[in-house]
Amino acid sequence: MTTESDPRGGQLFAALPVQDAPAMDRLRGRLADRAQREGILDVAYRTLETPVGTLLLAATAQGLVRVAYAVQDHDAVLRQLAESISPRVLAAPARLDETSRQLEAYFAGRRTRFDLPLDWRLSKGFRREVLRCLGEIGYGHTESYAQVAAAAGSPRAVRAVGSACATNPLPVVVPCHRVVRSDGAAGGYAGGADAKRALLALERARAGGDR
Repeated sequence: MTTESDPRGGQLFAALPVQDAPAMDRLRGRLADRAQREGILDVAYRTLETPVGTLLLAATAQGLVRVAYAVQDHDAVLRQLAESISPRVLAAPARLDETSRQLEAYFAGRRTRFDLPLDWRLSKGFRREVLRCLGEIGYGHTESYAQVAAAAGSPRAVRAVGSACATNPLPVVVPCHRVVRSDGAAGGYAGGADAKRALLALERARAGGDR
């Protein structure tokens, strides 16, 4: 602000640097490194651009704990992580480098199976059992909700399987998109119908062996 006592004030403020994105990234990186060294980084997160939109990735010391689509509201997801796991949540992309590499390879058709440590704490009871069964559905294949219910040991729990898929905290990595209706219709999906169809089309086009 220019004042009578300092007519150069406007020039002085104009000389201040505008926000420097690379510098801010370096600062965040240093903060994340320090938080991790001091044991106060409980949940690290980053975002990743993919063919199905921007994914939020979050991990604890135990492993990947959350994958969320933009339509699920990333800010709301971060608040939920702060409430359900720890308020010590920080952008720390480096901790999720391997997750990002594997997801990029998947979307490029170079990977058909994920090899990542997973933190299952956001799923409980039967829902967790259902999600663990989903990894057995082969790349490029689908199973019905009824088939997954049977595989999870409760053939009549078809609705519970649907609920488990709808609340899957690790979509894409834990492939709930491979669960469809008995009539072959895609069914619902947390990332939206278009995202589910895109994932199924990607896998069907490139099916032909695991990596």
